[in-house]
Amino acid sequence: MKPIVVGMHEAKTNFSKLVKEAAAGHEVIVKNAGQPVAKIVGYEAPPKRKPGLLKGKIVIKPGFDDIPEEFEEYL
Repeated sequence: MKPIVVGMHEAKTNFSKLVKEAAAGHEVIVKNAGQPVAKIVGYEAPPKRKPGLLKGKIVIKPGFDDIPEEFEEYL
């Protein structure tokens, strides 16, 4: 799918329309003085977290919290 390319003035004038296009899956590139300066894309919600997904898969080894001797002076 080819991106929609608009100038800054057109983007300000048609912002709502461009947001709807982005939500529909189109990529909108906004240019200022002929140079691309922004991209409008649809929002994707982050995946839902599942608490406990890594339970039993992460091991903290003995001595993890030990401070090396050369760092004792910073305590």
